[in-house]
Amino acid sequence: MDVRTHNRIAWDRQVKGGNRWTVPVGPEQVAAAREGRLEIILTPTKPVPQSWFPELGGCDVLCLASGGGQQGPLLAAAGANVTVYDNSPRQLAQDRLVAEREGLQIATVEGDMRDLSAFADASFDLIVHPVSNVFVPKVRPVWREAYRVLRRGGALLSGFDNPAMYLFDWKAYEQGTLRVAHALPYSDADSLSEEEKQRRLEAGEPLEFSHTLETQIGGQIDAGFCIAGFYEDAYAEQENDLLSQYMAVFIATRAIKLAR
Repeated sequence: MDVRTHNRIAWDRQVKGGNRWTVPVGPEQVAAAREGRLEIILTPTKPVPQSWFPELGGCDVLCLASGGGQQGPLLAAAGANVTVYDNSPRQLAQDRLVAEREGLQIATVEGDMRDLSAFADASFDLIVHPVSNVFVPKVRPVWREAYRVLRRGGALLSGFDNPAMYLFDWKAYEQGTLRVAHALPYSDADSLSEEEKQRRLEAGEPLEFSHTLETQIGGQIDAGFCIAGFYEDAYAEQENDLLSQYMAVFIATRAIKLAR
């Protein structure tokens, strides 16, 4: 199965459907970022701590798998030199829409988050990677490539799912029951019955893959990063997510590239 092509088409469709992660920021948020009141999220609700950011004026930032007109335009408004890299052309178009509307300079590049060969070694000071590696089967290549394109002392800010989210039967989950059904790591391609997988494919939904904490956090460390910040998050109360009533279902990390 060509996961990248399927997910590109699926996310283009999500833009047309108004998925919350495809809706561009408004002029008020851009104005606040210009005035030094930057607020972006890696996970559904908690803003990234201000202490996680370097001085953004002139900072070279890669928004990795981060299209949708959200993080990129705000970082550009705060003074950064921003490149948005994403698999979905329509997601990238949302960033260009905000850039044109607000008079911002943003570069957009289409590509696979696991392959950053479009960029030379040590090209960026900061990488912003909101929850998105759930859409690739393997996450360690993402961390290795992020390490390569960062400069020494640069930071990778990433958000990702707690793998516990993928333990449960999806249909029962939607009906208000937590019923353990899947071994971890989970994969839409391998963990579902053929009937369930076909239904998901026909619905045009993005294919998802859970990753162990060993590959999410340990993978960053193995790539050469030092974990320097950590927090957990959940869906907002109004989203009425069942598992969020019991535990945090998202994780964010700040990882620094130190000299080896």
